[in-house]
Amino acid sequence: MRLATVLFACAATVAQADHRLTDRDIEAGAALYAETCASCHGADLEGQPDWRTPGEDGILPAPPHDVSGHTWHHDTPLLLEYTLKGGQATLESRGVTGFKSGMPAFEKTLTEDEVLDILAFIRSTWPERAQEVQSQRTHAAD
Repeated sequence: MRLATVLFACAATVAQADHRLTDRDIEAGAALYAETCASCHGADLEGQPDWRTPGEDGILPAPPHDVSGHTWHHDTPLLLEYTLKGGQATLESRGVTGFKSGMPAFEKTLTEDEVLDILAFIRSTWPERAQEVQSQRTHAAD
C-alpha cells in the first residue's frame, strides 16, 4: 500500500515539456552516471539485488534504471527533483510520509544540466516504447 501511495504521488507531479532531455550530452551523461550513480544503481543500470524488498532499516535498495525498473514510469520533472533534492524531500513535498528513501540529494554536487544529461543517458538506453511512455507521462499535464 505504501508503495502504491508513492507511485501515485510521483505520477501526480506537474509535467514540463519533454524537450528538456532532447539534444543533451549523452556521452557526458554516461560519464557522470558512471562516476556518480553506478555505485548504487549499477554500472549497467541494473540496480541492487532485491530492489523491491526493503532492508532491515526499511529502506528499499537502489532500483534499476534500465527498462526492468520503474524510472521510465516517471516524468522528467519528478526524476530531476528526486535526484537534486533526494528521495525523502521529494516524496515529503508531495505529501508522502512514512516512506524511507535511500536516495541522497545531489544538488550540492551536480548541476541541473548535469542531472539532465544523466537522465538523457539513462533514457537513451530504453526501448523506444518505454521512451514514448515516459514522454507521455511528462506531457500529461500539458
